[in-house]
Amino acid sequence: MHSLNQEIKAFSRNNLRKQCTRVTTLTGKKIIETWKDARIHVVEEVEPSTGGGCGYVQDLSLDLQVGVIKPWLLLGSQDAAHDLDTLKKHKDGVVLVHCNAGVSRAAAIVIGFLMNSEEISFTSAFSLVKNARPSICPNAGFMEQLRTYQKGKESNKCDKIQELEGDNSS
Repeated sequence: MHSLNQEIKAFSRNNLRKQCTRVTTLTGKKIIETWKDARIHVVEEVEPSTGGGCGYVQDLSLDLQVGVIKPWLLLGSQDAAHDLDTLKKHKDGVVLVHCNAGVSRAAAIVIGFLMNSEEISFTSAFSLVKNARPSICPNAGFMEQLRTYQKGKESNKCDKIQELEGDNSS
């Protein structure tokens, strides 16, 4: 078995596999990035590649839908946050929580906020937000954190009940 020191000494750039990365820019331009002589080399792709694409479809349409969670709490995308006409439809003193698409990050924040401030369950908060903005889909990590937060709240509630029962029995 080789030691890490031997592996490092035996390292050679010549043994590395050549890599190229296909990139689709925000404007939709497709380029290929490769490394040459310790520098990045960019080549514009003339024809779009078939297959092996990015795994998503670029959506350039504006998302101006704003979900009204509570009369004072709104959820939307950055498109809505940047559109003055959309914002003017809502009265002063209202908070718009937004992220890039208004689907994952902002939705998770609003769900957690409702769980805390309204003292409702994860399921109730999720339903409330989903009904107001059907496109929400918090990522798996956020969903796990919200469920963990729910368990912590339930555990704290049980501890407080036991504490109160102990005080009443003495």
